[in-house]
Amino acid sequence: MLQSRALVIALILLLSTTLPEVQSKSIFEKDRRELLAIPETIASYFYEAVNKVSPKVSQFLLDTVQSPTVTAARQRIAREATRVSIMFEQLIEKIKNLWYTRILGY
Repeated sequence: MLQSRALVIALILLLSTTLPEVQSKSIFEKDRRELLAIPETIASYFYEAVNKVSPKVSQFLLDTVQSPTVTAARQRIAREATRVSIMFEQLIEKIKNLWYTRILGY
């Protein structure tokens, strides 16, 4: 019961803070590394909020995140996100090229 209260309070604190790294840029202007940093930033804020409420729960979260299974999953997600991001950038370039050649006639 106490842990669930701590997590609820941590979520409230997390949602009440602002994320300065996530600014209102166009998706076309964002750098691939910046897009991959968003989940890490959210996790960092979540950890800090939980740590303020309950250091024991934050230590458990830290141990869980550093486990080999979670680390392997995070690495795979990062690889796939990078691959998708590259494909998205290529798609945007093709759309720009199509726009300039077919629509605007350059």
